[in-house]
Amino acid sequence: MNRFFERHVPHLPQRMFEVVSDLADYPRFVPNCKAMVVRPAPGASDGGMKLATMTLYFGPITQSYTSQVAADPVALTITAKAVDGPFSFLNSLWRFEPEGMGTRVRFEIDFKISNPFIAAIAEPAFAAKQDEIMQAFSDEADRRFGV
Repeated sequence: MNRFFERHVPHLPQRMFEVVSDLADYPRFVPNCKAMVVRPAPGASDGGMKLATMTLYFGPITQSYTSQVAADPVALTITAKAVDGPFSFLNSLWRFEPEGMGTRVRFEIDFKISNPFIAAIAEPAFAAKQDEIMQAFSDEADRRFGV
């Protein structure tokens, strides 16, 4: 299921990059994120590559998965690729581009849940949550940097 979201926010691209790349802080403001454990990826020498294990909850269901996350502060991009968990695959890309006095935030996510029975219910719900999650990052930037 490939989904694309974008919006203008009144913050500089570097600040939006900072908010989205602050993985450890996700449980505080990202909807349905219960926990996040971040550690360096094996063999990563520059510190830009991390392994992030996110625990999500939807009602009574709790599920964790690990992604390899690469944050590039020069290109202002963040990519993530699931390496375990309930997904056959999950790839995402955040891009932060200057636009007027703020930023055009672009987020693309492509995923498929392995179990077809769970996928029938969970994929549309997970996809629908992405717009809410994007709003949470915008709200967090407002909180950190003012409006």
